[in-house]
Amino acid sequence: MRTVYSGELPVSYGQFYVDSRSDGCDPARWNVRAGQTNGLCGAAVPGHLFLTTGLHTGRVGLTVEVHRAAPPLDDGWEDVVEASFRPASPSTVVLPWGDGALCTLDLPTTDHRVRYCGRGMDRGRDEELAVLEGGDPVDHYLLQFWPAPPAPDLVVRQTSRSAAYWHRHARSLPPPPTPAERAAAGRRRRAERRAAERAARERAETLAWNGRLPSRRLREVGGNARGLVPLDRDLLDAVDAADPATQRNIARWAARRAFDAAGLTDVDWIVPALAALDRGENLPAPFGDPRRAWDRFFADDRITHTLVDSLDGRHDNLLQQAMAMPALLAAAEPDPLRAALDALFAAAVTHGTDYPALFARARREFPVLR
Repeated sequence: MRTVYSGELPVSYGQFYVDSRSDGCDPARWNVRAGQTNGLCGAAVPGHLFLTTGLHTGRVGLTVEVHRAAPPLDDGWEDVVEASFRPASPSTVVLPWGDGALCTLDLPTTDHRVRYCGRGMDRGRDEELAVLEGGDPVDHYLLQFWPAPPAPDLVVRQTSRSAAYWHRHARSLPPPPTPAERAAAGRRRRAERRAAERAARERAETLAWNGRLPSRRLREVGGNARGLVPLDRDLLDAVDAADPATQRNIARWAARRAFDAAGLTDVDWIVPALAALDRGENLPAPFGDPRRAWDRFFADDRITHTLVDSLDGRHDNLLQQAMAMPALLAAAEPDPLRAALDALFAAAVTHGTDYPALFARARREFPVLR
C-alpha cells in the first residue's frame, strides 16, 4: 500500500475531483453521476472522478491510498461507495475546487477500482460554520485505488442523510452517453467549431471586400486587386468577368491613360516600351529590369515633375510621374487579369482624386465594364 496524501483538503460547493485528462474536455458537458447507483463518486466522465463531501465550504480530512489489490474495509467508515476508473494519462491528480493539484497518484493507464469512504458527512453540513471559524474538520474521507477490471458502481454502506440524498439523485438521472455517442458528440462539436470559424472568416472577408465575397480567381490573383475594392467594387468584378483578351486590352489602355496623364508618352526611351506593349511583345530595355527602369526614370532630368493628390485626398504631394511608371510594368504581367487590375490601379493613383472620371471613361471604352 502507498499513502499518496494524508491531511486536510479545502473544499468549495461540497466537491473535489480526480482528473487524468489532457484534452480539456469540460466535465459539465456530461452529468458526472449519470447512470450510477451511487451519488458520492461520479465516474461517468472517462478519466475523471467527481467526489462529493458533506461540508459545503471549508476543510475536510482526506487520505489517498494506492493498493496492489482490494484492501479490507474498515468498519469505522459510515458511507462507502465504489466505482471503476481508468486514467486517461499517467498524470492523475487530486484537485480541490478552483485550486491546483493537491497530489499526484502516478497510476498506470489501466482499469482500476476506486473506493470512496466518508465519515461525519451530516456533521459536516450541520457544523460548517464552526469549521469556517477555524475549528477542526468534522468530516473525513478516504480514497483508495487498486487495479481491477471494469464493474458497475455500487453503494457498499450508507449511513448519512447526505449520502442518501445524493444516491437518490444519481438514480434519477438518465444513463450516460455511450462511447459511440460521446465520439459523435465530439465530432459534432468539432464540425460546429469548424463551421463557426469558416463563417467568421467569410464575414471578415466579406467586410474586407466591401460587402460581397470575390470570385476564387479574384481572391487568388494578388497584386493590387484589393486596392481597387474601396474605389469601385463593381468595376473590379466586371474586369474579373471579362475574357482574357479584353483584360489584356484594358491593361494596355490603362497604362496609356496613366502615361498620358503624367506626360510620359513622348519620352524617347518610353515610346518603344509602349509600342511593344501594344504589340504584345516583351518590354525592351530598361523595362526588362524594374530597377534599371527606375534608375533611368530618376536620372532623366527632361521629365517634368508634377504633383497629384492621393486617392483619399489626404495628401497633395505625390509625384505623378512616379505614380504612372508601375502601370507599364503592370500591363506587361503574364496574367491578363492581374495586368488589367494592377494597371487600372496604377492609372487611378496617377489621376489621384480624379480617378472616377478615369473609371467612367474605361466603361465607355469597354462596354463589358458597364
